[in-house]
Amino acid sequence: MGTAPKALRLHVGLFGRRNAGKSALVNAIAGQPVAIVSATPGTTTDPVEKAMELQPIGPIVLIDTAGLDDEGALGGLRVAKTEALVARTDVALIVAAAGAWGALEDGLLARFGAAGVPVVAVMSHADLKAAPPELVARLEAAGAAVVSTVAPTGEGVQRLREAIIRAAPDGFVEPPSLLGDLVPAGGVVVLVVPIDLEAPRGRLIQAQVQVIRDALDHDAICVMARETRLADVFASLSAPPALVVTDSQAFGLVARVTPPEVPLTSFSILFARVKGDLATFAAGAEAIDRLRPGDKVLVCEACTHHPIGDDIGRVKLPRWLGEHAGGALDVEVRAGRDFPDDLGPYRLVVHCGACVHSRREVLARVARARAQGVPMTNYGVAIAKTHGILARALAPLRGREVAPAPPSASAAAPAAFGRP
Repeated sequence: MGTAPKALRLHVGLFGRRNAGKSALVNAIAGQPVAIVSATPGTTTDPVEKAMELQPIGPIVLIDTAGLDDEGALGGLRVAKTEALVARTDVALIVAAAGAWGALEDGLLARFGAAGVPVVAVMSHADLKAAPPELVARLEAAGAAVVSTVAPTGEGVQRLREAIIRAAPDGFVEPPSLLGDLVPAGGVVVLVVPIDLEAPRGRLIQAQVQVIRDALDHDAICVMARETRLADVFASLSAPPALVVTDSQAFGLVARVTPPEVPLTSFSILFARVKGDLATFAAGAEAIDRLRPGDKVLVCEACTHHPIGDDIGRVKLPRWLGEHAGGALDVEVRAGRDFPDDLGPYRLVVHCGACVHSRREVLARVARARAQGVPMTNYGVAIAKTHGILARALAPLRGREVAPAPPSASAAAPAAFGRP
């Protein structure tokens, strides 16, 4: 649990005014001094994250944030960082000191409610003043759980933990599988892993590691090989494998070598259904047929690796898209959490598998693209489309999609939180 990737953890964000008691609550929930606690307003500047376990959910991330009533130019930058966390938050704790709930907190409640994020209203410093009963009733009527706490003594902290567990989306208690429903127990899955210049020495990339673990968790048999040895793998097997999963950049060769009766897909497409919205990505790929030379395309990478050689997002994918369009495209690459508010200039958004991002963060991007009428797809789906094998690559997952992205207020450019 302690080494679970952050992208697979429930993200619990604490939001509120300066000195509302957010940092003290982080320390109380975690059971250790994670965040600096001070009577000085604005002590927390950048978001502070703490990975921990919360059973029966398992691994979670607590995110302490700067006060949303911060002032001045620097304070505005801190508030902007806090507002950007909406897309990453799975459960929001709105912290109000001694029942001091006002317009700012109502703005938070409305914003998270519109984004489909469950809310726990935390009345901190409850030893100083209890929350008015009419306020508690109003918040509960709005769908928020209400918990009173005194962090230094631990009063109410266990009730808060229980409220977080109840508020957690279903997928965190029983997370969707990458391929466990595609391969029977004891079945063979062949994983095709090219070793290129960007492959980390001595390691596999995160997406491949997660797929291997998921296969083993579901009692499947993994056979791994480079794309140049795939024919040897088929020759050595006594029966066809249940599934072949390839790195998307090897789709062309792997599709030629894999017998047509053997199901074939890619790591990126497996992540498309678990981390994003596969139906939206499949529909978005059809926009590739409408691209023309010079069109502007946004390529998004969740990680911030140092690109070298024949980088897939900066070299290979733009080349394949350009060949399909009949000429070079104007491709812009954004990495990490850098995602434009305004997608209007782009004819298409192509996202990576997002193995290091949470599903909520990816779905917020999907919703924003949908709201602005910009088609969005992902690496594996787009590459399969340019290679003419999209139907084949999606076939193993037909009828097995994860629930589609819910509507979200974060679809358009993020609106500011309420102000005091």
